[in-house]
Amino acid sequence: MQVTRLVLDTNVVVSAHLKSTGFERFIFELALDSKVRLCISREIMGEYEEVLMRPKFGLPPKLLHETFRRIKEAAIWVVPSEIINAAFDPDDNIFLECAEVARAHYLVTGNGRHFPGRWKSTKIVNARELTMILVPEL
Repeated sequence: MQVTRLVLDTNVVVSAHLKSTGFERFIFELALDSKVRLCISREIMGEYEEVLMRPKFGLPPKLLHETFRRIKEAAIWVVPSEIINAAFDPDDNIFLECAEVARAHYLVTGNGRHFPGRWKSTKIVNARELTMILVPEL
């Protein structure tokens, strides 16, 4: 059986750190535990690091170090091969670029309005929607 490949928007990763429960945390933990395959690019990892280290979140450096280590170990690393300009927020195009080259099944975001409903073979969903797809009995 093929393992689900996904790309996580930064807002999902931030939410997973700010709340110890919830759909974002559930999906993030699935990715870190390799129950689903997190696809990532150098640009996305850089954004995760920059955003999560912002003082306004007050996240402990030790926790962030562990998060970054686990992401780097669990992720499938890709190198986008083309520039895409399809997201409503230009900064979000890195997620579409990663999803395309990784042939991700899902791009998970809390800002669905920033993306088209689908990008080629990748469906754009929020964490709740993906949870219902992966675990329909919930």
